[in-house]
Amino acid sequence: MHKHAAYITEIIGTFFLVFTVGTSVLTGTPLAPLAIGAVLMVMVYAGGHVSGGHYNPSVTTGVLVRRKLALPDAIAYWVAQAVAAVVGAVVTRWVVNPRNVASLQLSGRELFTALLVEVLFTFALVYVMLNVATSKTNPNNSFYGLAIGFTVAAGAIAVGRISGAAFNPAVTVGVWLMGLLTWYTAVLYIVVQLLAGAVAGAVFLALNPDELPARPVPEEELTTAPASDQQAGP
Repeated sequence: MHKHAAYITEIIGTFFLVFTVGTSVLTGTPLAPLAIGAVLMVMVYAGGHVSGGHYNPSVTTGVLVRRKLALPDAIAYWVAQAVAAVVGAVVTRWVVNPRNVASLQLSGRELFTALLVEVLFTFALVYVMLNVATSKTNPNNSFYGLAIGFTVAAGAIAVGRISGAAFNPAVTVGVWLMGLLTWYTAVLYIVVQLLAGAVAGAVFLALNPDELPARPVPEEELTTAPASDQQAGP
C-alpha cells in the first residue's frame, strides 16, 4: 500500500503542477511564475512525506543517480508522472478552451539558448531538491518546499521568455499536448532535462561523498522527504 500511495501522490502533484502551468500560460496571467512556484511548493509539502514530492522525471533521475531510489521504483515514478502530464494537459485544454494556441517556434541560436537555460535551471532545481530534501545534514527541515518552489519561480521569471521555463519532462509533455511546444522542441527539452537531472545527482554525490549509501537501497524506501531520511540511513 505504501508504494501505491507514493505513486498516487506523484500523479496528484504532477497533475496540479501541469494544470497550473497550462492554465497560467493559456490565460496569459502575469503572475504565472508565482503561481507555478507556489503550487509546486504546496504539493511538495503535501506529498513529500509520502513519495518525496518529485513531480518531475528529472528529479526522479537525480534521486536515482544519488542512490536514494531503486530503478524499478524510479520507472514507476516516471510512468505516474507521464500519466499525470497527459491528464493535466487534457483537463487544461478542456477548462481553458483556447481559440488559438501559438507554439513556441525555435531554431538556430534561439533553440540553443533555450536548451541551455533548460539545462541550467533543471540542474539548479534538482541540485536544490537533493540538498534540501535528501541530505543527512538537513533532517526534518521546514524550508525544503520553499526552496524548491522558489527555484522554479526564479527560473520562470528569469528565462521564461527564452525557453518557456519547463525544467521538467512531465511539464514539457503537458505543454506539448496543449500545443505550446512543437514536438521536436519537446523531445530536445526532455533529453536535456533528464541529462541535467542525472548530472545534478552525480554532482551531489561528488560534493557529498559521505551521502553515498553503504548498502543498496531497499526497494521499499521510496521517499526522499526529510522526514524519512533518518529511518533510511546511509
